Amino acid sequence: MLHFILCSYGMTQIIIFGSIFNSIRPSKAWLLGLGKLFHCPMCMGFWVGVFLFGINGLTELFNFDYNVANAFLLGCLSSGTTYFISALVNDFGFKIKIQKEE
Repeated sequence: MLHFILCSYGMTQIIIFGSIFNSIRPSKAWLLGLGKLFHCPMCMGFWVGVFLFGINGLTELFNFDYNVANAFLLGCLSSGTTYFISALVNDFGFKIKIQKEE
């Protein structure tokens, strides 16, 4: 499960933020707003999870039974964990806000 989560997080980050995809990543307004999918870790995380589920028979990192319920649940797991990790970590490490007491 940890391998699946880390793979989905890594793939989502590369798709959303990777400079290698800058020239092909659509704008947010593309196709009546569908381009927002390529700028949102939660949205793209879901579809990356479904993609990884689809290819899970081709890897030894994780192995899930092929059925619609697993596809949906793994998409949700990928979406949630990708969003959670993205909220905690950025390019400079952990996002820590220190507020001064008055």
